Amino acid sequence: MSTRKTYWVYILASRKNGTLYIGVTNSLERLTWQHQHPENSRTSSSFTQRYEVDRLVYFEDYGDIALAIAREKQLKAGSRVKKIALIEKVNPEWRDLSEGWFDPSPPP
Repeated sequence: MSTRKTYWVYILASRKNGTLYIGVTNSLERLTWQHQHPENSRTSSSFTQRYEVDRLVYFEDYGDIALAIAREKQLKAGSRVKKIALIEKVNPEWRDLSEGWFDPSPPP
C-alpha cells in the first residue's frame, strides 16, 4: 500500500508587502514552525532570520517533487508584482495561514 507524498511550494513574508521568501518542502507544518521558532531550529536559513520572514502567506500542494520544484523556480523567476498579486488573490489581508497550527507555549 503506497501513501501519496505531498510537497508544498510556499511563500513566507515578513509583513504585508514586506520581504518574501519562496521555497519547497515536504512538511509545511515543520517548515513553518522552524521559521517561527528559529531559536529552537538548526535549519532555519539566516536570510529568513535576518529579515524576520516567518509569516506563511501562500502555499500550493503537489504530488510530484519535480512539479513542485518547477513551480518554485517559476515563482522565484517571476516579478515581485506577480508574486504580490498571487498572494493577494487568495490572501488579501496577508494573514499568517499557519495561525492556530501550534501550541503557543514554548517547548520543554
